[in-house]
Amino acid sequence: MELKPNERIDELEYENLKIIQNKEEFCFGIDSILLSDFAKEIKENAKILDLGTGTGILSLLLCKKTNPKQILAIEIQKQMAQMAQRSVELNQLQDKIQIINDNIKNIDKTLPIQEFDAIVTNPPYKKQNTGIPNPKQNKLIARHEIEATLEDFIKISFKMLKDKGSLYLVHRPERLVDLIETLRKNKLEPKNIKFIYPSQEKPPNLVLIKAIKNAKPFLKIEKPIYIYQQEGQYTDEILEIYHKK
Repeated sequence: MELKPNERIDELEYENLKIIQNKEEFCFGIDSILLSDFAKEIKENAKILDLGTGTGILSLLLCKKTNPKQILAIEIQKQMAQMAQRSVELNQLQDKIQIINDNIKNIDKTLPIQEFDAIVTNPPYKKQNTGIPNPKQNKLIARHEIEATLEDFIKISFKMLKDKGSLYLVHRPERLVDLIETLRKNKLEPKNIKFIYPSQEKPPNLVLIKAIKNAKPFLKIEKPIYIYQQEGQYTDEILEIYHKK
């Protein structure tokens, strides 16, 4: 496959998957890897929606981890969506994954609502006008709520999910109150929370949440994940997630 300037092909070291990335664009991080592991419980033959797919990393991994009927992956940035589509073709997964270039706020007008068994999303973490804005517009959109807010992601998730369908997302712990408040307001009941710590000496910097549409209240705080040992090496749990143990 012919690559564009600044593009490279990375091995995902799982089921022979490969992904195209551009060093000048937004590249996936460990948060997407952890979310794909968190959501691997999605049942076989499910219909999955990936909101804000970026490079397509979540769709590629979940396609092999869950054997879905179909994954529809939404990405607002045209160039990123085209790159994700080429990654799908590189892995010959066109029969399972469809990349759609659109704003997640519009998809209820073009896709059937209440038809998805599960939704996965790694939305922008920062509110608009907070933090240090990235001068590159594509990275700014990926990291800040420029084109869609957290509430937009959650509202559209409720619309698109089947009754008792599951939403899996990753975010920052400092937004946890916003997350729980917004999920409940939109009838998506938080059921599982898992905190991610860089190491045992540091506070958590990521949180994984599973919420279920129209479910009764009952929240389970799962065993946390620590990324690094004291020596700066990955913990055994991270090595297992990366399939390197």
